[in-house]
Amino acid sequence: MSADERAVLDHLVLDFRQMAAFTEEPWVFVRGEGVRLQDREGHWYLDGLSGVFVAGLGYDNERIIQAATDQLRSLHFAPPLHGTTPPAIELATRLREIAPAAMRGEQGAAVKLLSGGSEATETALKLARQYHKQAGHPRKYKLIARYGGYHGGTMGALSASGGWERRSVFEPLVAGVLHTHPPFCQRCPFDKTYDNGACGITCARLIERTIEAEDPETVAAAIMEPMSMSSAGIIVPPPEYFSILRAACDKHNVLLIFDEIITGFGRLGAWFGADYYGVAPDLLACGKGMSGGYAPLAAVLIADRVWQAFLGDPDSRREFHHGHTFAGNPVACAVGLATLAEYQERDLIAHAALLGTQLRARLDAFAETYPFVRGVRGAGLLQGFDLAADTWPEEAAPPGKRFAAVARERGLIARCGDDFVGFAPPLVMQTAEIDELCDITAACLQEMSP
Repeated sequence: MSADERAVLDHLVLDFRQMAAFTEEPWVFVRGEGVRLQDREGHWYLDGLSGVFVAGLGYDNERIIQAATDQLRSLHFAPPLHGTTPPAIELATRLREIAPAAMRGEQGAAVKLLSGGSEATETALKLARQYHKQAGHPRKYKLIARYGGYHGGTMGALSASGGWERRSVFEPLVAGVLHTHPPFCQRCPFDKTYDNGACGITCARLIERTIEAEDPETVAAAIMEPMSMSSAGIIVPPPEYFSILRAACDKHNVLLIFDEIITGFGRLGAWFGADYYGVAPDLLACGKGMSGGYAPLAAVLIADRVWQAFLGDPDSRREFHHGHTFAGNPVACAVGLATLAEYQERDLIAHAALLGTQLRARLDAFAETYPFVRGVRGAGLLQGFDLAADTWPEEAAPPGKRFAAVARERGLIARCGDDFVGFAPPLVMQTAEIDELCDITAACLQEMSP
């Protein structure tokens, strides 16, 4: 890399990255093929993270590229304040068909198309507040979220996020957002052991107690990720968690929002996390895998009973007061349609579930082989494990960071925090590639062994 390019990198702002350090060892990707990425130096990497939970169909998918090309030649943009386009209508139709059944009601779920995950979660939060004002409960404005959750970088979405590492520099944030402790069974904040529910699922029941302590007539919504993999670690709620939460929300007229930006579109071996847990939310934010990364695209699915509060005479001002310039862009929608067709026609949702079984067996074997590998968990193609930091000298670098460095040298991309390793490979991976991912992981663990 030339000196001029390094100077530009000093002024190119990447996500959550100290650029002064990045320029010392820059990583510049130039090509993608199948489930692999190539960097500028010619090294190839097995993508064990789908970019960042996005590239579910891998790279260089000709069908999607052709769909985008055809739409670019026909209509690349339409005035969003005046109308919509056939690709947007068709995509909304497909999303209504795959929406969790309980969200459809008598007339089907509504769809708000957007451009990215932060937009989608922000939109869901605003929908919840406006809904209650128009449904006869104008005092309901508070939002309940979880510590450790991550819902995006816009101010409202960040306010709902629960990690101080991302929040504190921007405080004060949006008022009225409350946080409760997460269902982190491996590190229970209540010092309990799950033991098939013997713990009482305190993490879920505490949410209802919070609603009651705050006055239910002031609480608008609760926003939760079905499963998450973020800087807080890998959080997999126990099976009973969302049923308890759904009952509490119903009892107190609180909307339940699922942030499915990561878990949607087959990641857990089901269309949505809502399907995996068998619990439907009132609002479902989705993105990432919705377009496979071939265009910026996201959406909020709105339960029929909620959407009815936004319909009325134009003079009533009941319409949703929110919009984005590129929401429902025809090229992005054409990409989304091709992506959903690939998932369905290639039966990739069931394929992800099968690969997930294979991946789990290998990860469980690592836990038996290496004493410092603990807490294997996840579902489908969103799985990982913890690394026991006390295995290594206190002055050593965090084990997750060491794994990331060793994996990069060996040609694997994973999601690594200080003490965990996570995988979210493309849904189009084959069994041999899952084995390759696990073989590289085994070599990394062996190299790290004390």
